[in-house]
Amino acid sequence: MLIHRHQDIAGVTDVVKHERFVDFLYRQIGADARFDRFVVNRVSGDRFLKNGWINLIDPSKINLLWIVEFPMFEWNPDEKRLEALHHPFTAPMPEDQQDLKTARAQAYDLVFNGFEVGGGSRRIYQPDVQQQVFETIGLSSAEAYDKFGFLLEAFEYGTPPHGGIAYGLDRLVMLLAGEESIRDTIAFPKTQQARCLLTNAPSPVDTKQLKELHINSTHKPKS
Repeated sequence: MLIHRHQDIAGVTDVVKHERFVDFLYRQIGADARFDRFVVNRVSGDRFLKNGWINLIDPSKINLLWIVEFPMFEWNPDEKRLEALHHPFTAPMPEDQQDLKTARAQAYDLVFNGFEVGGGSRRIYQPDVQQQVFETIGLSSAEAYDKFGFLLEAFEYGTPPHGGIAYGLDRLVMLLAGEESIRDTIAFPKTQQARCLLTNAPSPVDTKQLKELHINSTHKPKS
């Protein structure tokens, strides 16, 4: 099993420069395609690799990869501010706490044959570090306490270091079974209209329930 730092694989790679891949991008977003990782992630993703358009995945092999040292933040050009790459409760590397804007996160992803099958992080447990993270993403002390005061106060009682990982079991089963779609390994997959065929959800809500919850619906049923 390999371990790679995020900075070693982020950005434009040889895969992106592949002739068939470039042609695919041009057809998806036009001749002015800018080949950064945001464009690549948006128009390709697992689908590009899984369909074997450039034969990057050998289904007869099992390749596992850990990706570590993600950056804590990325720049949001629309809002002109930094935002958490993972989430604002991810702990920074201890040696990077002096400059959080360029800090690496204690986050990790597990990749199986090009598909992310797990991910997690170590969490912040010190109130001062958490406050610094909030400030870095543009939250004032007042805003932070208004939204997350319960968390900052809980840290004052001696929260222990903690972390975790979540696995995508249905995706892992899909890969092991050699299926093409994750829907084939989900017990009750939703339809393309996000409806559940088992429970027929979402279902209509009667007026009495809406009044109890002080919700006003603007939906007009078709006659």
